[in-house]
Amino acid sequence: MDSKGCNMSVLMQPWLAYGHISPFLELAKKLIERNFHIYFCSTPHNLNLIKKKLNQNHLLSLQLIELHLPSLPDLPPHHHTTNGLPTHLMSTLKTAFNRASSSFSEILKTLRPDLVIYDQNQPWAPGIASSYNIPAVYFSTFGAALVSFALHMLKNSGEAFPYPEIHFRNFRSSMIRVPREPSGDNFKRDDQCFIDSVEQSCDIVLIKTFREIEGKYIDYFSALSGKKLVPVGPLIEEQSTNEDENIEIMKWLDMKKESSTVFVSFGSECFLTKEEIEEVAHGLEFSGVNFIWVVRFPMGERVRVDEVLPKGFLERVGEERGLVVEGWAPQAKILGHASIGGFVSHCGWNSVLESMSFGVPIIALPMQIDQPLNARLVEEVGLGVEVNRDESGGLQREGIAQGIRLVVVEKNGEGVRTKARKCGDVMRLKREEEIDGVVEELLAICRKGKRQ
Repeated sequence: MDSKGCNMSVLMQPWLAYGHISPFLELAKKLIERNFHIYFCSTPHNLNLIKKKLNQNHLLSLQLIELHLPSLPDLPPHHHTTNGLPTHLMSTLKTAFNRASSSFSEILKTLRPDLVIYDQNQPWAPGIASSYNIPAVYFSTFGAALVSFALHMLKNSGEAFPYPEIHFRNFRSSMIRVPREPSGDNFKRDDQCFIDSVEQSCDIVLIKTFREIEGKYIDYFSALSGKKLVPVGPLIEEQSTNEDENIEIMKWLDMKKESSTVFVSFGSECFLTKEEIEEVAHGLEFSGVNFIWVVRFPMGERVRVDEVLPKGFLERVGEERGLVVEGWAPQAKILGHASIGGFVSHCGWNSVLESMSFGVPIIALPMQIDQPLNARLVEEVGLGVEVNRDESGGLQREGIAQGIRLVVVEKNGEGVRTKARKCGDVMRLKREEEIDGVVEELLAICRKGKRQ
């Protein structure tokens, strides 16, 4: 086997969130280009979405494998994904996913891949793979600062993290948030899932990052875990070449001056309260900066955008200055547009790396789980600023407006803008270099497995 003609088969199984599926899928595409055959395993609902992002060349070497979750009350098949999932059903989805381990075992028994690449929420996957003498590697879709912080806190409880720049501020969310576990179900805590996923990975752990921004955190994680942490690069989703897709949005952006507009989005799983939406709206209005804002609601919630926006907001800002989009917009395509000068973001890791890749500075409004620590990293490396909150952790319109103006307009934000542009240049050069290193590591693991 070599990197040019390995013909190696890999089964990839991400967690059921699009923020996990997307990097797994982009890694799959990179491996296909190097003659790997990929089995991509997820629920039918997710696979239907994935099909739209694959062309005929991809499908020659990428096979979609259906993972069927057991039926549970309140969790019909269209909820076998975190996309739009109401928050109270998250623990139910995790229960169903864990109960699908027997289905996963049958898949491995049938396909017999050379390697399994698994995600954090299924520490049972490497155990099942081992029973068939198949090596398994954990792929973390979080950043190195976050995973090294988490592993430190779990292994060295009570000891300060050696990099004080990475810390939590006291507001509504925390890093390792454990939902109430359903009684009677063999359902591990999130922190134990994380530790098990790391410990059971064969020799290495793959991670979606690059050394130029997270080198010290990559090294610290390796020292804590005893595993080599291998960066796979940013894995930015390919931009669609379909000129008819979202043509009105792109036409609107074409009319704006270079770097004059902010893109505002909080991801597919973070839903703002009505009060938070109002603060963001007033912040955008007070900033005086052009904006395109994607507003989302949980699946099945019958709410219209005009019902939650402040009265008269759309009329005051006008169609020329502000565009509000409900549901979805092509994020990578928008961030790559010349008119975008800033990204008001929740700091989900995929969004952070996309923004960095396109050289767009970040106005950070972290909301939950890993996002507060990602925001710390953004500020540490000088690629954005975090918006100040009130004493209770609530959003403040004045702080939002101030952050936007600093990053996009004001002279003292030029340093952030320059660093963001330079970071984008570096990331574009690094993408293929990182993947070549990943291929060599995966081949080495498979060679070792065949000798044993």
